Amino acid sequence: METITDITTIQTRCLAARAAGRRIAFVPTMGYLHEGHASLLREGRVRGDLLVLSIFVNPTQFGPTEDLDRYPRDFNRDEALAREAGTDIIFYPTAATIYPPGYSTWVTVESGLTEVLEGASRPGHFRGVATVVAKLLLLVQPHVALFGQKDFQQLAVIRRMALDLNLPVEIVGLPTVREVDGLALSSRNVYLSPGQRQQALALVAALRLAAQAAHNGELSVRKLLLLAEGRLHQEPELRIDYLTIRHQATLQEIVTVDADAVMLIAAKVGNTRLIDNGMLLPQG
Repeated sequence: METITDITTIQTRCLAARAAGRRIAFVPTMGYLHEGHASLLREGRVRGDLLVLSIFVNPTQFGPTEDLDRYPRDFNRDEALAREAGTDIIFYPTAATIYPPGYSTWVTVESGLTEVLEGASRPGHFRGVATVVAKLLLLVQPHVALFGQKDFQQLAVIRRMALDLNLPVEIVGLPTVREVDGLALSSRNVYLSPGQRQQALALVAALRLAAQAAHNGELSVRKLLLLAEGRLHQEPELRIDYLTIRHQATLQEIVTVDADAVMLIAAKVGNTRLIDNGMLLPQG
């Protein structure tokens, strides 16, 4: 396994791989890897001849009051997990490498996908996400890039960007990986105290409650939201940012649940902001 920090070397390695007919699989991350990232890497290992992982805490997707400075970092831990998953290259650039002095070009997805939910709560967030992902895709030149569905809206934005810019890459979303008790794996879970972690389980409990009700025939979005909201309000340190049911492809609001309906939740438990989502009816 090789660690690369500079633009020229990563471009050279990846372009040479493509020229040699090797299929490149790419997993972009912000590090502090967990089993969710490992599942992406293992799938990438199956889908590609060259597996590239990027670790970059992207400053442009953090707001001024968010947790950029204290976002968890542990490269040695990440390196061990990446090696175990069969990674060939870790791209580990600095912020100055990605955004050199005078940097002034941004990628903005101008659609309803970026103006709601995370986009409304975190102004500028998706400009930062779209820009860094576009830059990484251009550097690594992958045939396939893998993302987790826990960041549901982010995945939708990246798919729209890749389609609109005619990027020759397959964007693959993989299911959210959860702890045994159901909590969605997230690098930010490390911030939670034991009591807060227990309260955080309300997110997945609310999703499951709504999905069960939908399975039993309750298809009213208003009633399902009230059901989920009631569960979330049981936790004293949990504050809802948004709780909504949307069409999975467009993220537009709906009034009746069908097979395309996804419930999305963002909430703070203490000072830790968590997100989760789930489809309400079986797919396929």
